[in-house]
Amino acid sequence: MKRKTLALPALAGVLALLVTACGDSDGGDSQEATIAVGTTDQFELSKETPAPFDPAAGYDVSAWNVMRSTFQTLLRPPRSGTEPEMEAAKKCAFTDERGEQYRCTLRDGLAFSNGHELTAKDVKFSVERMLDIGFDSGPAGLLRNVDQVEAPSATEVVFHLKKPDATFPYKLATPAGAIVDSETYPRKSFKKGHEVVGSGPYVMESFEPGANKAVLKRNPDYEGTLEVRNAKVEFRFFDDSAKMEKALKNGAIDVMNRTISPEQVERLENGTNDEIDIVESSGQEIRYLVFDTEGPTTGKKAVRRAMAQVIDRKALVRDVYRRTAEPLYSLVPAGLTGHRNSFFNKYGEPDTDAARSTLEEAGITSPVELTLHYTTDHYGVTTEEEFKALKKQLNATGLFDVDIKGTPWKKFRPAAAEGEYDVYGFGWFPDFVDPDNFIGPFFEENGFLKTPYVSKEIRETIIPETRSETNRAATAESFGRAQDIVAEDIPVLPLWQGKQYIAARDDITGVEWALNDASVLQLWELSRGMAD
Repeated sequence: MKRKTLALPALAGVLALLVTACGDSDGGDSQEATIAVGTTDQFELSKETPAPFDPAAGYDVSAWNVMRSTFQTLLRPPRSGTEPEMEAAKKCAFTDERGEQYRCTLRDGLAFSNGHELTAKDVKFSVERMLDIGFDSGPAGLLRNVDQVEAPSATEVVFHLKKPDATFPYKLATPAGAIVDSETYPRKSFKKGHEVVGSGPYVMESFEPGANKAVLKRNPDYEGTLEVRNAKVEFRFFDDSAKMEKALKNGAIDVMNRTISPEQVERLENGTNDEIDIVESSGQEIRYLVFDTEGPTTGKKAVRRAMAQVIDRKALVRDVYRRTAEPLYSLVPAGLTGHRNSFFNKYGEPDTDAARSTLEEAGITSPVELTLHYTTDHYGVTTEEEFKALKKQLNATGLFDVDIKGTPWKKFRPAAAEGEYDVYGFGWFPDFVDPDNFIGPFFEENGFLKTPYVSKEIRETIIPETRSETNRAATAESFGRAQDIVAEDIPVLPLWQGKQYIAARDDITGVEWALNDASVLQLWELSRGMAD
Protein backbone atom coordinates (compact mmCIF):
# COMPACT_ATOMS: atom_id res chain seq x y z
CA MET A 1 0.00 0.00 0.00
CA LYS A 2 1.30 3.42 -1.00
CA ARG A 3 -0.27 6.53 0.43
CA LYS A 4 0.03 9.97 -1.13
CA THR A 5 -0.99 13.14 0.63
CA LEU A 6 -1.62 16.37 -1.26
CA ALA A 7 -1.43 19.46 0.86
CA LEU A 8 0.76 22.11 -0.74
CA PRO A 9 -0.43 24.08 -3.79
CA ALA A 10 3.24 24.80 -4.50
CA LEU A 11 3.62 21.17 -5.57
CA ALA A 12 1.15 21.62 -8.42
CA GLY A 13 3.77 22.29 -11.09
CA VAL A 14 5.91 19.35 -10.02
CA LEU A 15 2.94 17.01 -9.90
CA ALA A 16 1.80 18.15 -13.32
CA LEU A 17 5.16 17.16 -14.77
CA LEU A 18 5.08 13.80 -13.01
CA VAL A 19 1.53 13.05 -14.14
CA THR A 20 2.34 14.00 -17.71
CA ALA A 21 5.43 11.83 -17.67
CA CYS A 22 3.49 8.85 -16.31
CA GLY A 23 0.68 9.38 -18.79
CA ASP A 24 3.10 9.25 -21.68
CA SER A 25 5.06 6.26 -20.44
CA ASP A 26 2.85 3.73 -22.12
CA GLY A 27 2.48 5.53 -25.40
CA GLY A 28 -0.84 6.15 -27.14
CA ASP A 29 -2.33 2.83 -26.03
CA SER A 30 -2.74 4.07 -22.45
CA GLN A 31 -5.34 6.55 -23.63
CA GLU A 32 -7.40 3.89 -25.39
CA ALA A 33 -7.99 1.59 -22.41
CA THR A 34 -11.21 1.85 -20.39
CA ILE A 35 -10.89 3.16 -16.83
CA ALA A 36 -13.40 1.48 -14.48
CA VAL A 37 -14.51 3.77 -11.64
CA GLY A 38 -16.47 2.36 -8.71
CA THR A 39 -19.08 4.34 -6.81
CA THR A 40 -21.87 3.68 -4.33
CA ASP A 41 -23.93 6.45 -5.94
CA GLN A 42 -27.22 5.29 -7.43
CA PHE A 43 -29.22 6.97 -10.20
CA GLU A 44 -32.61 5.30 -9.99
CA LEU A 45 -35.60 6.86 -11.68
CA SER A 46 -38.33 7.74 -9.20
CA LYS A 47 -40.95 10.36 -8.49
CA GLU A 48 -38.36 12.31 -6.51
CA THR A 49 -35.61 11.87 -9.16
CA PRO A 50 -37.35 11.65 -12.56
CA ALA A 51 -34.36 13.08 -14.42
CA PRO A 52 -31.05 12.36 -12.62
CA PHE A 53 -28.88 13.97 -15.30
CA ASP A 54 -31.04 16.95 -16.28
CA PRO A 55 -29.16 20.06 -15.08
CA ALA A 56 -32.46 21.63 -13.99
CA ALA A 57 -33.13 18.69 -11.64
CA GLY A 58 -29.88 17.22 -10.32
CA TYR A 59 -28.25 19.01 -7.40
CA ASP A 60 -25.85 16.70 -5.60
CA VAL A 61 -22.21 15.83 -6.04
CA SER A 62 -22.86 12.44 -7.64
CA ALA A 63 -25.14 13.76 -10.39
CA TRP A 64 -22.88 16.75 -10.93
CA ASN A 65 -19.87 14.49 -11.45
CA VAL A 66 -21.67 12.99 -14.46
CA MET A 67 -22.91 16.36 -15.70
CA ARG A 68 -19.49 18.00 -15.52
CA SER A 69 -18.18 15.25 -17.79
CA THR A 70 -20.98 15.37 -20.36
CA PHE A 71 -22.14 19.01 -20.49
CA GLN A 72 -20.17 22.17 -21.13
CA THR A 73 -20.45 25.38 -19.18
CA LEU A 74 -19.19 28.77 -20.31
CA LEU A 75 -16.52 28.61 -17.62
CA ARG A 76 -15.25 25.68 -15.57
CA PRO A 77 -13.61 25.12 -12.20
CA PRO A 78 -9.81 25.26 -12.35
CA ARG A 79 -7.67 22.14 -12.14
CA SER A 80 -6.73 23.43 -8.71
CA GLY A 81 -7.41 26.73 -6.97
CA THR A 82 -10.56 28.85 -7.07
CA GLU A 83 -10.69 31.19 -10.10
CA PRO A 84 -12.94 29.88 -12.91
CA GLU A 85 -11.31 29.28 -16.30
CA MET A 86 -12.72 29.48 -19.81
CA GLU A 87 -14.48 26.44 -21.26
CA ALA A 88 -17.25 26.85 -23.90
CA ALA A 89 -16.46 30.56 -23.86
CA LYS A 90 -13.19 32.00 -25.10
CA LYS A 91 -13.76 35.27 -23.27
CA CYS A 92 -16.02 36.41 -20.40
CA ALA A 93 -16.01 39.62 -18.38
CA PHE A 94 -18.13 42.12 -16.50
CA THR A 95 -18.70 45.07 -18.82
CA ASP A 96 -19.97 47.65 -16.32
CA GLU A 97 -18.57 49.18 -13.15
CA ARG A 98 -21.32 47.87 -10.87
CA GLY A 99 -20.91 44.23 -11.86
CA GLU A 100 -24.45 43.79 -13.16
CA GLN A 101 -23.69 42.95 -16.80
CA TYR A 102 -21.63 39.93 -17.77
CA ARG A 103 -20.73 39.20 -21.39
CA CYS A 104 -19.27 36.00 -22.90
CA THR A 105 -18.02 35.13 -26.37
CA LEU A 106 -18.33 31.48 -27.40
CA ARG A 107 -15.61 29.35 -28.98
CA ASP A 108 -15.90 28.37 -32.62
CA GLY A 109 -17.01 24.91 -33.66
CA LEU A 110 -19.09 23.97 -30.60
CA ALA A 111 -21.58 21.15 -31.16
CA PHE A 112 -23.81 18.85 -29.14
CA SER A 113 -23.38 15.09 -29.14
CA ASN A 114 -26.36 14.77 -31.52
CA GLY A 115 -24.60 16.94 -34.10
CA HIS A 116 -26.62 20.10 -33.49
CA GLU A 117 -24.62 23.33 -33.46
CA LEU A 118 -24.21 24.99 -30.06
CA THR A 119 -24.86 28.73 -30.22
CA ALA A 120 -25.60 31.61 -27.87
CA LYS A 121 -29.28 30.81 -28.39
CA ASP A 122 -28.74 27.53 -26.54
CA VAL A 123 -26.97 29.30 -23.67
CA LYS A 124 -29.85 31.74 -23.34
CA PHE A 125 -32.36 28.88 -23.53
CA SER A 126 -30.51 26.84 -20.88
CA VAL A 127 -30.44 29.62 -18.28
CA GLU A 128 -34.02 30.68 -18.92
CA ARG A 129 -35.16 27.04 -18.79
CA MET A 130 -33.38 26.54 -15.46
CA LEU A 131 -35.21 29.54 -14.01
CA ASP A 132 -38.58 28.72 -15.60
CA ILE A 133 -38.59 25.19 -14.18
CA GLY A 134 -37.27 26.49 -10.86
CA PHE A 135 -37.16 23.05 -9.27
CA ASP A 136 -37.08 23.43 -5.47
CA SER A 137 -34.52 20.65 -5.02
CA GLY A 138 -32.46 21.75 -8.03
CA PRO A 139 -29.74 24.36 -8.52
CA ALA A 140 -31.91 27.15 -9.96
CA GLY A 141 -31.20 29.28 -6.89
CA LEU A 142 -27.62 29.76 -8.10
CA LEU A 143 -28.95 31.72 -11.10
CA ARG A 144 -31.86 33.46 -9.41
CA ASN A 145 -30.06 36.80 -9.65
CA VAL A 146 -30.28 36.72 -13.47
CA ASP A 147 -32.77 39.33 -14.66
CA GLN A 148 -32.43 38.90 -18.42
CA VAL A 149 -30.31 37.00 -20.94
CA GLU A 150 -29.59 38.32 -24.43
CA ALA A 151 -28.03 36.58 -27.43
CA PRO A 152 -27.19 39.45 -29.78
CA SER A 153 -25.32 37.10 -32.12
CA ALA A 154 -24.62 33.39 -32.53
CA THR A 155 -21.46 33.71 -30.43
CA GLU A 156 -22.33 36.49 -27.96
CA VAL A 157 -24.38 36.14 -24.78
CA VAL A 158 -25.06 38.89 -22.25
CA PHE A 159 -26.36 38.36 -18.72
CA HIS A 160 -28.11 41.24 -16.96
CA LEU A 161 -28.15 40.74 -13.19
CA LYS A 162 -30.64 42.12 -10.70
CA LYS A 163 -27.87 42.97 -8.24
CA PRO A 164 -24.07 43.06 -8.45
CA ASP A 165 -22.54 39.62 -7.95
CA ALA A 166 -18.79 39.02 -8.17
CA THR A 167 -19.45 35.29 -7.71
CA PHE A 168 -21.58 35.01 -10.87
CA PRO A 169 -18.68 33.56 -12.95
CA TYR A 170 -18.24 30.88 -10.27
CA LYS A 171 -21.93 29.99 -10.56
CA LEU A 172 -21.78 29.78 -14.35
CA ALA A 173 -18.95 27.27 -13.90
CA THR A 174 -21.29 24.86 -12.08
CA PRO A 175 -23.78 22.47 -13.75
CA ALA A 176 -26.43 25.09 -12.98
CA GLY A 177 -24.91 26.79 -16.02
CA ALA A 178 -24.78 23.60 -18.13
CA ILE A 179 -25.62 24.26 -21.77
CA VAL A 180 -28.38 22.03 -23.16
CA ASP A 181 -29.67 21.66 -26.71
CA SER A 182 -32.67 23.96 -27.18
CA GLU A 183 -34.01 21.59 -29.86
CA THR A 184 -33.89 18.53 -27.60
CA TYR A 185 -34.67 19.61 -24.03
CA PRO A 186 -38.23 20.70 -23.15
CA ARG A 187 -38.52 24.31 -22.02
CA LYS A 188 -40.93 23.83 -19.11
CA SER A 189 -40.23 20.28 -17.95
CA PHE A 190 -37.43 17.77 -17.34
CA LYS A 191 -35.83 15.53 -19.90
CA LYS A 192 -36.68 12.31 -18.12
CA GLY A 193 -34.60 9.18 -18.07
CA HIS A 194 -30.83 8.79 -18.28
CA GLU A 195 -30.18 10.22 -21.76
CA VAL A 196 -27.70 13.08 -21.95
CA VAL A 197 -27.28 15.43 -24.92
CA GLY A 198 -24.34 17.69 -24.19
CA SER A 199 -21.09 19.00 -25.62
CA GLY A 200 -18.71 18.05 -22.81
CA PRO A 201 -15.50 16.00 -22.92
CA TYR A 202 -17.52 12.74 -22.81
CA VAL A 203 -20.73 11.41 -24.29
CA MET A 204 -23.00 8.97 -22.48
CA GLU A 205 -22.48 5.85 -24.55
CA SER A 206 -24.75 3.68 -22.41
CA PHE A 207 -26.51 3.53 -19.08
CA GLU A 208 -27.57 0.10 -17.85
CA PRO A 209 -29.30 0.23 -14.46
CA GLY A 210 -29.82 -3.54 -14.48
CA ALA A 211 -26.13 -4.14 -15.10
CA ASN A 212 -25.14 -1.44 -12.58
CA LYS A 213 -22.92 0.41 -15.01
CA ALA A 214 -22.71 3.46 -17.23
CA VAL A 215 -20.17 4.10 -19.95
CA LEU A 216 -18.80 7.54 -20.84
CA LYS A 217 -16.87 7.72 -24.12
CA ARG A 218 -14.46 10.50 -25.07
CA ASN A 219 -16.32 13.02 -27.23
CA PRO A 220 -14.46 13.24 -30.58
CA ASP A 221 -16.15 16.57 -31.34
CA TYR A 222 -15.39 18.21 -27.99
CA GLU A 223 -14.14 21.79 -28.34
CA GLY A 224 -13.05 23.02 -24.93
CA THR A 225 -10.06 23.59 -22.72
CA LEU A 226 -9.77 20.21 -20.99
CA GLU A 227 -7.19 17.61 -22.00
CA VAL A 228 -8.94 14.23 -21.98
CA ARG A 229 -6.38 11.56 -21.10
CA ASN A 230 -8.49 8.44 -21.62
CA ALA A 231 -10.84 7.07 -24.26
CA LYS A 232 -13.55 5.68 -22.04
CA VAL A 233 -14.68 5.64 -18.40
CA GLU A 234 -17.00 2.97 -17.10
CA PHE A 235 -18.90 3.71 -13.90
CA ARG A 236 -19.68 0.63 -11.82
CA PHE A 237 -22.42 1.07 -9.22
CA PHE A 238 -22.17 -0.86 -5.94
CA ASP A 239 -24.71 -1.41 -3.18
CA ASP A 240 -22.08 -0.78 -0.53
CA SER A 241 -18.47 0.29 -0.19
CA ALA A 242 -17.32 -3.15 1.01
CA LYS A 243 -18.22 -4.69 -2.35
CA MET A 244 -16.53 -1.79 -4.10
CA GLU A 245 -13.33 -2.28 -2.09
CA LYS A 246 -13.31 -5.98 -2.97
CA ALA A 247 -13.69 -5.10 -6.66
CA LEU A 248 -10.72 -2.72 -6.43
CA LYS A 249 -8.53 -5.32 -4.77
CA ASN A 250 -9.33 -8.04 -7.31
CA GLY A 251 -8.89 -5.68 -10.25
CA ALA A 252 -12.55 -5.53 -11.35
CA ILE A 253 -12.37 -1.73 -11.04
CA ASP A 254 -9.44 0.65 -11.30
CA VAL A 255 -10.59 3.52 -9.07
CA MET A 256 -12.87 3.96 -6.06
CA ASN A 257 -14.02 7.29 -4.69
CA ARG A 258 -17.55 7.65 -3.32
CA THR A 259 -17.96 6.45 -0.74
CA ILE A 260 -14.81 5.36 1.10
CA SER A 261 -15.49 4.78 4.79
CA PRO A 262 -13.00 5.73 7.54
CA GLU A 263 -12.42 2.02 8.21
CA GLN A 264 -11.55 1.48 4.57
CA VAL A 265 -9.13 4.42 4.54
CA GLU A 266 -7.40 2.93 7.56
CA ARG A 267 -7.38 -0.56 6.06
CA LEU A 268 -6.12 0.55 2.67
CA GLU A 269 -3.40 2.70 4.22
CA ASN A 270 -2.16 -0.07 6.49
CA GLY A 271 -2.63 -2.96 4.10
CA THR A 272 0.10 -4.85 2.31
CA ASN A 273 -1.33 -4.60 -1.21
CA ASP A 274 1.32 -2.64 -3.09
CA GLU A 275 -0.87 -2.58 -6.19
CA ILE A 276 -3.21 0.01 -4.68
CA ASP A 277 -2.50 3.68 -3.94
CA ILE A 278 -4.67 5.92 -1.79
CA VAL A 279 -4.52 9.70 -2.14
CA GLU A 280 -5.55 12.07 0.64
CA SER A 281 -6.21 15.76 0.06
CA SER A 282 -7.90 18.59 1.91
CA GLY A 283 -11.56 19.16 1.16
CA GLN A 284 -14.43 21.54 1.79
CA GLU A 285 -17.16 18.98 2.43
CA ILE A 286 -18.93 19.85 5.68
CA ARG A 287 -21.54 18.18 7.92
CA TYR A 288 -23.88 19.94 10.30
CA LEU A 289 -27.16 19.73 12.18
CA VAL A 290 -30.13 21.80 10.99
CA PHE A 291 -32.72 23.09 13.45
CA ASP A 292 -36.34 24.07 13.00
CA THR A 293 -36.05 27.41 14.78
CA GLU A 294 -39.83 27.56 15.14
CA GLY A 295 -40.24 23.96 16.28
CA PRO A 296 -41.81 23.08 19.66
CA THR A 297 -38.45 22.07 21.14
CA THR A 298 -35.63 23.36 18.91
CA GLY A 299 -37.50 26.65 18.54
CA LYS A 300 -36.11 27.42 21.99
CA LYS A 301 -32.70 28.97 21.55
CA ALA A 302 -31.54 27.64 24.93
CA VAL A 303 -32.00 24.05 23.67
CA ARG A 304 -29.87 24.72 20.63
CA ARG A 305 -27.25 26.51 22.74
CA ALA A 306 -27.08 23.67 25.24
CA MET A 307 -26.45 21.22 22.39
CA ALA A 308 -23.68 23.48 21.10
CA GLN A 309 -22.15 23.49 24.59
CA VAL A 310 -21.93 19.69 24.97
CA ILE A 311 -21.36 18.12 21.55
CA ASP A 312 -17.76 16.91 21.36
CA ARG A 313 -16.56 17.31 17.77
CA LYS A 314 -13.05 16.10 18.56
CA ALA A 315 -14.38 12.80 19.90
CA LEU A 316 -16.67 12.50 16.89
CA VAL A 317 -13.89 12.77 14.30
CA ARG A 318 -11.52 10.64 16.40
CA ASP A 319 -13.82 7.78 17.33
CA VAL A 320 -16.26 7.66 14.41
CA TYR A 321 -14.34 9.15 11.50
CA ARG A 322 -10.89 7.98 12.61
CA ARG A 323 -9.37 11.35 11.83
CA THR A 324 -10.49 11.34 8.19
CA ALA A 325 -12.22 14.61 9.13
CA GLU A 326 -11.48 17.68 11.23
CA PRO A 327 -13.67 19.36 13.87
CA LEU A 328 -15.58 22.28 12.38
CA TYR A 329 -16.64 25.32 14.39
CA SER A 330 -18.15 27.37 11.57
CA LEU A 331 -20.09 26.91 8.35
CA VAL A 332 -17.17 28.35 6.38
CA PRO A 333 -14.52 25.61 6.39
CA ALA A 334 -10.86 26.08 7.21
CA GLY A 335 -8.76 27.12 4.25
CA LEU A 336 -11.26 29.62 2.83
CA THR A 337 -11.16 33.40 3.06
CA GLY A 338 -12.70 34.66 6.27
CA HIS A 339 -12.90 31.32 8.10
CA ARG A 340 -13.47 31.96 11.80
CA ASN A 341 -13.90 29.42 14.63
CA SER A 342 -17.01 31.23 15.86
CA PHE A 343 -18.62 28.32 17.70
CA PHE A 344 -15.43 27.49 19.58
CA ASN A 345 -14.85 31.16 20.37
CA LYS A 346 -18.32 31.41 21.87
CA TYR A 347 -18.81 28.01 23.54
CA GLY A 348 -15.32 26.58 23.99
CA GLU A 349 -14.74 22.94 24.91
CA PRO A 350 -17.75 20.72 25.77
CA ASP A 351 -19.13 21.83 29.15
CA THR A 352 -22.11 20.03 30.71
CA ASP A 353 -22.35 22.47 33.62
CA ALA A 354 -22.59 25.43 31.26
CA ALA A 355 -25.33 23.66 29.27
CA ARG A 356 -27.25 22.87 32.47
CA SER A 357 -27.14 26.53 33.46
CA THR A 358 -28.32 27.54 29.99
CA LEU A 359 -31.39 25.33 30.26
CA GLU A 360 -32.16 26.29 33.87
CA GLU A 361 -31.92 30.01 33.15
CA ALA A 362 -34.43 29.56 30.31
CA GLY A 363 -36.77 27.62 32.60
CA ILE A 364 -36.44 24.43 30.56
CA THR A 365 -36.82 21.18 32.44
CA SER A 366 -34.35 18.46 31.56
CA PRO A 367 -33.99 15.95 30.11
CA VAL A 368 -35.04 17.54 26.83
CA GLU A 369 -36.63 14.99 24.50
CA LEU A 370 -35.42 15.12 20.89
CA THR A 371 -35.22 12.92 17.80
CA LEU A 372 -32.19 13.42 15.57
CA HIS A 373 -32.94 12.46 11.96
CA TYR A 374 -30.38 11.31 9.42
CA THR A 375 -30.31 9.76 5.96
CA THR A 376 -29.31 6.12 5.72
CA ASP A 377 -28.00 5.96 2.15
CA HIS A 378 -26.60 9.27 0.94
CA TYR A 379 -23.47 10.16 2.90
CA GLY A 380 -22.08 6.70 3.49
CA VAL A 381 -22.47 3.92 6.04
CA THR A 382 -20.67 5.89 8.78
CA THR A 383 -23.57 8.33 9.12
CA GLU A 384 -25.48 5.93 11.36
CA GLU A 385 -22.45 5.54 13.64
CA GLU A 386 -22.10 9.32 13.77
CA PHE A 387 -25.67 9.74 14.99
CA LYS A 388 -25.31 6.94 17.51
CA ALA A 389 -22.27 8.82 18.87
CA LEU A 390 -24.20 12.11 19.00
CA LYS A 391 -27.03 10.39 20.86
CA LYS A 392 -24.58 8.90 23.35
CA GLN A 393 -22.84 12.24 23.92
CA LEU A 394 -26.08 14.15 24.50
CA ASN A 395 -27.72 11.54 26.71
CA ALA A 396 -24.57 11.09 28.82
CA THR A 397 -25.02 14.63 30.11
CA GLY A 398 -28.39 13.79 31.67
CA LEU A 399 -29.74 16.95 30.03
CA PHE A 400 -31.18 15.27 26.95
CA ASP A 401 -33.27 12.22 26.13
CA VAL A 402 -32.34 11.74 22.47
CA ASP A 403 -33.51 9.16 19.99
CA ILE A 404 -32.28 8.82 16.41
CA LYS A 405 -34.11 7.84 13.23
CA GLY A 406 -32.69 7.01 9.80
CA THR A 407 -34.58 7.48 6.54
CA PRO A 408 -33.63 6.75 2.91
CA TRP A 409 -32.56 9.86 0.99
CA LYS A 410 -35.47 9.87 -1.45
CA LYS A 411 -37.84 10.36 1.51
CA PHE A 412 -35.44 12.19 3.82
CA ARG A 413 -34.68 15.12 1.49
CA PRO A 414 -38.29 16.19 0.79
CA ALA A 415 -39.29 15.63 4.43
CA ALA A 416 -36.46 17.91 5.58
CA ALA A 417 -37.40 20.57 3.03
CA GLU A 418 -41.02 20.45 4.17
CA GLY A 419 -40.08 21.06 7.81
CA GLU A 420 -41.06 17.65 9.17
CA TYR A 421 -37.98 17.36 11.42
CA ASP A 422 -37.08 19.31 14.55
CA VAL A 423 -33.39 18.61 13.97
CA TYR A 424 -31.61 16.64 11.27
CA GLY A 425 -28.18 16.03 9.83
CA PHE A 426 -27.12 17.37 6.47
CA GLY A 427 -24.00 17.65 4.36
CA TRP A 428 -22.75 20.25 1.91
CA PHE A 429 -20.31 19.90 -0.93
CA PRO A 430 -19.54 23.38 -2.26
CA ASP A 431 -20.92 24.43 -5.63
CA PHE A 432 -17.77 26.52 -5.93
CA VAL A 433 -14.86 27.31 -3.63
CA ASP A 434 -15.69 30.69 -2.09
CA PRO A 435 -17.02 31.59 1.39
CA ASP A 436 -20.18 32.95 -0.23
CA ASN A 437 -21.20 29.39 -1.10
CA PHE A 438 -21.26 28.48 2.60
CA ILE A 439 -23.30 31.54 3.59
CA GLY A 440 -25.51 32.61 0.67
CA PRO A 441 -27.33 29.33 -0.10
CA PHE A 442 -28.09 28.87 3.61
CA PHE A 443 -29.37 32.34 4.50
CA GLU A 444 -30.49 34.19 1.39
CA GLU A 445 -34.19 34.40 0.60
CA ASN A 446 -35.51 31.03 -0.65
CA GLY A 447 -32.34 29.31 0.55
CA PHE A 448 -32.05 25.60 -0.08
CA LEU A 449 -32.63 24.51 3.54
CA LYS A 450 -36.15 26.00 3.58
CA THR A 451 -35.90 26.73 7.31
CA PRO A 452 -37.83 29.59 8.97
CA TYR A 453 -34.66 31.21 10.31
CA VAL A 454 -33.89 34.72 9.00
CA SER A 455 -30.96 36.99 9.82
CA LYS A 456 -31.70 40.40 8.35
CA GLU A 457 -28.07 41.45 8.75
CA ILE A 458 -26.75 38.46 6.80
CA ARG A 459 -29.47 38.58 4.15
CA GLU A 460 -29.79 42.33 3.61
CA THR A 461 -26.27 43.57 4.35
CA ILE A 462 -23.54 40.94 4.39
CA ILE A 463 -24.56 38.92 1.32
CA PRO A 464 -25.11 41.95 -0.97
CA GLU A 465 -21.94 43.70 0.23
CA THR A 466 -19.68 40.67 -0.20
CA ARG A 467 -21.13 39.84 -3.62
CA SER A 468 -20.34 43.33 -4.87
CA GLU A 469 -16.66 42.96 -3.86
CA THR A 470 -14.46 41.68 -6.71
CA ASN A 471 -11.46 41.42 -4.38
CA ARG A 472 -12.55 38.28 -2.56
CA ALA A 473 -9.85 38.65 0.12
CA ALA A 474 -11.52 41.91 1.16
CA THR A 475 -14.67 40.03 2.21
CA ALA A 476 -12.99 38.27 5.15
CA GLU A 477 -14.28 40.55 7.91
CA SER A 478 -17.86 40.50 6.63
CA PHE A 479 -17.91 36.73 6.35
CA GLY A 480 -16.39 36.52 9.82
CA ARG A 481 -19.28 38.60 11.12
CA ALA A 482 -21.77 36.26 9.41
CA GLN A 483 -20.19 33.28 11.15
CA ASP A 484 -20.44 35.02 14.52
CA ILE A 485 -24.16 35.64 13.94
CA VAL A 486 -24.71 31.96 13.13
CA ALA A 487 -22.88 30.96 16.32
CA GLU A 488 -25.07 33.31 18.34
CA ASP A 489 -28.42 32.25 16.83
CA ILE A 490 -27.57 28.57 16.07
CA PRO A 491 -29.94 27.83 13.17
CA VAL A 492 -27.36 25.19 12.24
CA LEU A 493 -24.61 23.47 14.23
CA PRO A 494 -21.41 22.69 12.28
CA LEU A 495 -19.83 19.32 13.14
CA TRP A 496 -16.91 18.45 10.89
CA GLN A 497 -14.98 19.17 7.70
CA GLY A 498 -14.00 16.18 5.61
CA LYS A 499 -10.76 15.21 3.96
CA GLN A 500 -10.90 13.76 0.45
CA TYR A 501 -9.81 10.25 -0.48
CA ILE A 502 -9.52 8.37 -3.71
CA ALA A 503 -7.99 4.92 -4.16
CA ALA A 504 -6.70 3.41 -7.39
CA ARG A 505 -4.72 0.56 -8.88
CA ASP A 506 -1.09 1.60 -9.24
CA ASP A 507 -1.13 1.57 -13.05
CA ILE A 508 -3.64 4.44 -13.07
CA THR A 509 -2.03 7.86 -13.44
CA GLY A 510 -3.50 11.28 -12.78
CA VAL A 511 -5.12 10.17 -9.52
CA GLU A 512 -3.57 13.18 -7.74
CA TRP A 513 -5.66 15.46 -9.95
CA ALA A 514 -8.85 13.40 -9.99
CA LEU A 515 -10.53 15.43 -7.23
CA ASN A 516 -10.39 19.20 -7.16
CA ASP A 517 -11.01 21.54 -4.22
CA ALA A 518 -14.79 21.41 -4.73
CA SER A 519 -14.86 17.58 -4.75
CA VAL A 520 -15.38 17.53 -8.53
CA LEU A 521 -14.40 14.15 -9.96
CA GLN A 522 -12.15 15.10 -12.88
CA LEU A 523 -12.40 11.88 -14.89
CA TRP A 524 -10.45 13.35 -17.80
CA GLU A 525 -7.28 13.40 -15.68
CA LEU A 526 -7.13 9.59 -15.39
CA SER A 527 -5.11 7.39 -17.72
CA ARG A 528 -3.48 4.01 -17.69
CA GLY A 529 0.29 3.94 -17.46
CA MET A 530 2.88 1.63 -15.97
CA ALA A 531 2.61 0.15 -12.49
CA ASP A 532 4.95 1.71 -9.93
